[in-house]
Amino acid sequence: MISQTKKVLICFGTRPEAIKMAPLFHELKGNPNFEVKLCVTAQHRKMLDQVLQFFEIVPDYDLNLMKENQTLNSLSATILAGMDAVLVAEKPDVVLVHGDTTTSSMVALAAFHRNIKIGHVEAGLRTYNKKAPFPEEINRQITGRIADFHFAPTLLAKNNLLQEGIDNEDIAVTGNTIIDALLWTQKKLDGGFTNRQIEDFKFLQNKKFILVTGHRRESFGQGFIDFCEALKTIVKEQNCHVVFPVHLNPNVQKPVNELLGNDDNIHLLEPVDYPVMVWLMKNCSLIISDSGGIQEEAPTFKKHILVTREVSERPEGIQEGFSTLVGTNKTLIIQKAKEYLGKGFEPTNQNPYGDGNACKAIVKYLLHSQV
Repeated sequence: MISQTKKVLICFGTRPEAIKMAPLFHELKGNPNFEVKLCVTAQHRKMLDQVLQFFEIVPDYDLNLMKENQTLNSLSATILAGMDAVLVAEKPDVVLVHGDTTTSSMVALAAFHRNIKIGHVEAGLRTYNKKAPFPEEINRQITGRIADFHFAPTLLAKNNLLQEGIDNEDIAVTGNTIIDALLWTQKKLDGGFTNRQIEDFKFLQNKKFILVTGHRRESFGQGFIDFCEALKTIVKEQNCHVVFPVHLNPNVQKPVNELLGNDDNIHLLEPVDYPVMVWLMKNCSLIISDSGGIQEEAPTFKKHILVTREVSERPEGIQEGFSTLVGTNKTLIIQKAKEYLGKGFEPTNQNPYGDGNACKAIVKYLLHSQV
């Protein structure tokens, strides 16, 4: 029996966090047993706003901390200071953070300093290599040590937490909320939602094209140069198109535009709205990406991902045959792209990251926990 309303403060700052927390926000808002407030740090500004608009979310607090060329240390300090005032004003029973960003780890630390309980969504992912992904691996571990409730997307993630000494009763295996967001978006697309970019790319619907993203710090420099040169070769040899929403970081923009900007079959875009990305994932022939979220989403559409990283904290996709690690090895990227474009990809397994019911599982856990 639930005796009183529980006050929940959801905090996030980046586009991927917003996508993954949006369906949880709506699930909590729709339950009368919770009083829900939302705070965004705006660690990403423009890309975050796209998601908030699409998912029809208006934050109660917007710290608007995005600054050009800010360091991780200055961002961390600003988040700590900004969150303190929000926590004092709201006095939540629990703060929910997501994943592995600077926002998630610093918000968790701020809540800990105020003796407020923390729930960690997408808990337990590990590479145990503190420099890959950097700084996300340590952000996630810091949050994991601080959190009181751990919402692990998979059994492997839960086992990581158990091995680190987290009590079994403090862990719930829920699936990943990104699948909830993906299915919510797909339902809108099936219901007729469209925009100019989707209409512009419908000429590719029955053609062979590769969806590409890239943003990891570990690949800056020669890694991105090799990656771009591999794409040029693939487009030429395989007579296919590449659609590449280019991250706003100058370390990505410069090599991508210089090396790929003059090929008619390579379509370089500004970061696209989430429904456009979902449409591209559904209709592409292959994905080449270093994104953690795409590794989780693509299996729903039975798409193979060449992961341009040396290690992944999402091994389930590799084990189930949905992902292949290629790093930024030019030869390997070309070889594997040729292989999967040639033979196609017809997996028999289901998406190992969830079935679209993660948010319901998290809300159920919170409802009956000692928050």
